[in-house]
Amino acid sequence: MSGIVFHQQQVVFPSHHCKCCSVPRIKGERVGFPYLQHGYAASCPKFVKLSPHAVVGGSGGAQYSEQWLDARKKQKREKIAGVDQDELLDPLLLADADSCFCEFRGVQIHHKVYDAESQSNNSSQSHTISQVAHNSSWKLGLPMILLHGFGASVYSWSRVMKPLTEVTGSKVLAFDRPAFGLTSRVDASTYLSTGTNDAKPLNPYSLAFSVLATLHFIDFLASEKIVLVGHSAGSLVAVDSYFEAPECIEALILIAPAIFAPNAAQKPAEQDKAGRENQTEGEISNSNMLAKPFIKIFEILLKCITCITQAIVQMTKGMTDMLNLMYKRTLSAILRSAFGVMLIRVIIDKFGRAAVRSAWHDPNQATEHVLNGYTKPLRAKGWDKALAEFTAATLANAQSESKSPLSKRLSEISCPVLIITGDNDRIVPSWNAKRLSQAIPGSCLEVIKNCGHLPHEEKVDEFVSIVYKFLHGAFGDQKEPSLQGAVV
Repeated sequence: MSGIVFHQQQVVFPSHHCKCCSVPRIKGERVGFPYLQHGYAASCPKFVKLSPHAVVGGSGGAQYSEQWLDARKKQKREKIAGVDQDELLDPLLLADADSCFCEFRGVQIHHKVYDAESQSNNSSQSHTISQVAHNSSWKLGLPMILLHGFGASVYSWSRVMKPLTEVTGSKVLAFDRPAFGLTSRVDASTYLSTGTNDAKPLNPYSLAFSVLATLHFIDFLASEKIVLVGHSAGSLVAVDSYFEAPECIEALILIAPAIFAPNAAQKPAEQDKAGRENQTEGEISNSNMLAKPFIKIFEILLKCITCITQAIVQMTKGMTDMLNLMYKRTLSAILRSAFGVMLIRVIIDKFGRAAVRSAWHDPNQATEHVLNGYTKPLRAKGWDKALAEFTAATLANAQSESKSPLSKRLSEISCPVLIITGDNDRIVPSWNAKRLSQAIPGSCLEVIKNCGHLPHEEKVDEFVSIVYKFLHGAFGDQKEPSLQGAVV
């Protein structure tokens, strides 16, 4: 308590008034602990009361101090989204019994692997798929890699990993992308400074790093080809991985894909409109021969105005792009600052659990067990800084012009593609999935009714059935030897 000096069994008030309240004190007066607890100090608004059984005298002073400190610690204990932040742990200490870790470019990546053989030995674990895959002897014979979305982790695949091993007849692997789950949170500035000017390491929180990690796990599974599954923002990683190594991806499955889909019908409509306008101008020019000199002058003026307008637009666009670049760089710097980290903590605390609930068609299905599964990574050391770095790296990737926009490359995907969405997805609307299916030639679209953003968690049976039917339809007629060569 401010203004009070503890001295064995008594307290000395060195000033006339307590610094934390206006109660008068006699200078030099010594007050015993019982008097302190029930007399003057009891009137102090910042006084922390002891239990009536507190021992006073001798070693009791130490017990008093310990009790007082414990009370102060309880007052200062901080929680983010219901998770205690006072004792954050190394991700390795938070691992489950079936967790695995492997090092990739200095990052310890958390992952889980299930295989068909071990699951077939335990029939109780494969009850979900029994009605679908057990009715057929057909198995794909290729491993599958699962990529989670923003704010999720391997946990989000826990309900479908085992059933999917029955579909594939091979291994199913899911890993935590850097900044999420139990993958180690490396310090980006230290990590990036370890390279040389000729070979600088990739930002571990960038999209490109996640793509390379995906390709690493393809090698890890010792398979020439795999089926790649991405959910929400994980779909971006899946599609980019395909363009990086299309020869390794046998099929893509995109769940509630957070990929902006272009409106395919927009360009033809614009072209028809332009053609009609040109035709109208031609007809007017031919039918008004007497006004031809005036029309010529008008056309010249129109061309001049058009050129000037285009020049202004180009100049404005250049300034807009420059300002946009400066804005993104400034925002990235703010995100990496102490203020940005604090902002991340506030946002996760206020909206983290609510965001998980809103992802479900029925928020009541987001039980406390589900919420704890999503918030468990908040117990890992450095989770807030890593999330800030990930957000900054995402902005940096958005401003990069080294590659053409993904929306313009979607038509280049040639492998079988399945798109699954919920009809009540409040995070990525189902209409975007419909547009995406139109942009990818030959893709299949499945809309699950009464489902939100998490089909693989909300509608497990229906989800697994759709995946099975898609893979069987795409590869069921292929000869067995062509697939068996890739079985792990």
